[in-house]
Amino acid sequence: MMRPGLGHLMNAGIGTEIVYAFVIILCSLMIYFGTKELYELTSHKGIKYFRQAFLFFALAYFFRSFIKFTIKYFDLRNIFEFTPRLFGPITLFLFVYLSSIAIFYLLYSVIYKKLKNNKYLVPALHLIALGFAFITLLSQNPLMHLYLNLFLFFLAGITVYFAKKNSKKKKGQNLYTIYLLLFVFWILNILDILIPAFIELFQIIIYLASISIFLTILYKVLRNLGIK
Repeated sequence: MMRPGLGHLMNAGIGTEIVYAFVIILCSLMIYFGTKELYELTSHKGIKYFRQAFLFFALAYFFRSFIKFTIKYFDLRNIFEFTPRLFGPITLFLFVYLSSIAIFYLLYSVIYKKLKNNKYLVPALHLIALGFAFITLLSQNPLMHLYLNLFLFFLAGITVYFAKKNSKKKKGQNLYTIYLLLFVFWILNILDILIPAFIELFQIIIYLASISIFLTILYKVLRNLGIK
């Protein structure tokens, strides 16, 4: 007789989640390691924070996958129903922190030239990301993390819009658009974790769209590096 809960491991949802997380993590790591040599040659701060953002994305998606696994395996509505002392709260905390700092680093990679003389900005971004994680954990409210990420989304939209508007290079215009799309689908992924039933019917579409965006970014990065 199959153990209770084991059936959740064998359904299509878990398989889809594993494939999805694997593709996102692989693309993120390929971007991170693929730009290593370019950064070492140029010491370009924009490249530094761009590639580190994708390292944080890879780590965040690892913990995101673990959260989704936990929700489905234990038949929970959201991660806040899971109360064991160790990996429930810790996993959520790490996911919120890593996802927030990844977005902050992407934004900083766009506007670093205007703020490069501020040596306290990067530590401040980490403190803000840690603050988001603590607020989400202490609030015990799935919507709190959504509100924080909506704030990040609007901040990202405004930042990327003005960066795109002031950019003199046409080559970078498409990348700004990809940033915005990436932030939109990150919000959808937050919904997918915290309120799974709300967007369950759209999960496959969200996954395919997110994968397409990451593959597009990967393609553009590799093409700019001369890797085909």
